[in-house]
Amino acid sequence: MEVAPGECLLVLGPSGSGKSTFVLALAGLLGRDVPGGLEGALRVEGPVGVVFQDPGAQLVMERVDDDVAFGLENRGWPRAAMAARVPEALAEVGLAGLGRQRTTTLSGGQQQRLALGGALAPRPRLLVLDEPTANLDPDGARAFVDRLAALRAAGTTIVLVEHRVELAWRLADRILVLGSDGQPVDLGTPDAVVRRSGRALIEAGIWLPADVDAALGVPPPVPGSPVVGGAPLLDARGLAFGYRHRDPVVRGVDLAVAAGERLAIVGPNGSGKSTLGRLLVGLLRPDAGTVRLLGDAPHRLPAGELARRAAYLFQDPEQQFLATTVEAEAGLGLRGGELARLPELMEALALPLGRFGARSPYALSGGEQRRLSLAGILARRPRLLVLDEPTFGQDRATYRGLLAILRERLDAGVGLVAITHDERLVGDLGGRAATMAGGRLAEPVAAEAAA
Repeated sequence: MEVAPGECLLVLGPSGSGKSTFVLALAGLLGRDVPGGLEGALRVEGPVGVVFQDPGAQLVMERVDDDVAFGLENRGWPRAAMAARVPEALAEVGLAGLGRQRTTTLSGGQQQRLALGGALAPRPRLLVLDEPTANLDPDGARAFVDRLAALRAAGTTIVLVEHRVELAWRLADRILVLGSDGQPVDLGTPDAVVRRSGRALIEAGIWLPADVDAALGVPPPVPGSPVVGGAPLLDARGLAFGYRHRDPVVRGVDLAVAAGERLAIVGPNGSGKSTLGRLLVGLLRPDAGTVRLLGDAPHRLPAGELARRAAYLFQDPEQQFLATTVEAEAGLGLRGGELARLPELMEALALPLGRFGARSPYALSGGEQRRLSLAGILARRPRLLVLDEPTFGQDRATYRGLLAILRERLDAGVGLVAITHDERLVGDLGGRAATMAGGRLAEPVAAEAAA
């Protein structure tokens, strides 16, 4: 295949189909920085700007503006040109005014914006993006796609891997579809691909826009129902926390979750959602206010007891990995019945141990890593689940499998707090949703209204 100057190629495929490996190839990393057997020929004209699936992995400097400048320095830009371009690039991705902030204090979504800013700063002729909107809030994702449209109109060539196809579809001049075996399934304009392969894409678990689904006869999703919770599990009052003195990230939050209840926390990047999640499970100690998990302050509980009561899913799956194989990672700390149930759970998460057990967790795709990080949590059957972006990197089939598991746990009386930008998940879960902004949490409303 060839990609013409100024063209946008959208790459689709189920989780684990090789989309990120394709991105690594275009970045010139396969066979050099990434070991393995490489065959065939690849030619790329001009400089390439790349954003990988894990944006934190490509941030190298201590401060935001220095990180954007780093790529320009390596290209030999004059100092005056860099000084003008860095704030311009930060403004383009919604980080204006944050140039002197430390990169380690950014939220996951802000880190993704920073990686995008670094890729855009040199004005590359080819821009290669792997799930660039995954951690962006809905408004930020729409604004970024608008920015990509302007870049394409100005002549930038774009290769885009994206599960949020509702946004990406309108950008695509052509679509490359990869199958679960990494082989190409189809290549052509969006209309031609749908005409030839639409049903096959759905059967493979590949997301398509809602209007395309409707044209192919796929029924619309049925939103979840409001839920009346049972016994109280979690209660937070007047919760406040800041990483720096007199600079709170979470301010005066009141929150309660009962058995069987599901609460979605939504809101813009950097609003304090992930920090709140860590406070709820005792990974951070509040500066003010109280958290009670089944009657006790979670940060005071012994690790073993805390793990039985609550679990937290980090936004970056690799932050939770401790073992060298998938089977060892999924079974870490499990005993008796928990360990016996693990093979069935891994099948339900589309990570069967017979196929994945001996692999390294770090060699999995982003979506597979997300499901592995969930496996160890779900196997322990804690009373409360606090999940930060649980559907990141999931195709249609793996999303439905995960949703089925969560619904089963909720029916059994588990409480769920989902921190998410996935509007589909908010509607499918039902229950309540609350918007966080500026560290404060609004009063929860019915999830379908928030979605």
